[in-house]
Amino acid sequence: MRIILLGSPGAGKGTVANLLKQHDGSVHISTGDILRNAVKAGTPLGKKAKEYMDQGALVPDSLIIDIMGERLQESDCKHGFILDGFPRTIPQAEALDNLLEKLSIRLDGVVNLEVARSVILDRLTTRRTCSNPSCQAIYNVKTNPPKTEGICDKCGSPVVQRSDETEEAILKRLETYNQQTAPLIDYYKKRGMLITITSLDLDTIIKEILAALKK
Repeated sequence: MRIILLGSPGAGKGTVANLLKQHDGSVHISTGDILRNAVKAGTPLGKKAKEYMDQGALVPDSLIIDIMGERLQESDCKHGFILDGFPRTIPQAEALDNLLEKLSIRLDGVVNLEVARSVILDRLTTRRTCSNPSCQAIYNVKTNPPKTEGICDKCGSPVVQRSDETEEAILKRLETYNQQTAPLIDYYKKRGMLITITSLDLDTIIKEILAALKK
């Protein structure tokens, strides 16, 4: 499959992508991962991206597109890919359209995970993350707490609430999403590519996506 995953912060894009890739060997590609990997590998584009990241500045769309172009041509993408976190804006979507046309790649669909704001707030405010940078295991105080309160099961480091997962921070992230990324829903709907999923049950979500992609 070759798809884009849309959805607000906390909609479950990462979880859904990891389940989907098990079906046909598609690769889960997140913008953050490809930027970090390009920087780590020290590629020419990675070095450029690092200059922006070191300054705390946003990496320009043109550079992200160039890095994405390199990533999509790697051998593991031949089986398919699931884009998570990209595109985030209409200009990025238009640039991605041009890139895919240049690479002769056709998208199978764009999946929008539609989740109520109340569910998002509940999911993210109860999420906790291992403070060890090399672990980063994720827990939930309601549904998946660590065995020992406040301590990571995997490495024994403290488990903390991230600064961007307080209610105030989440509301700001949702506002940014609604302004910048939500317009993509209409963008892809007009192209007849949108698959909207409203279920919260993971098994149902995966079944509905796979069924829609077969049509």
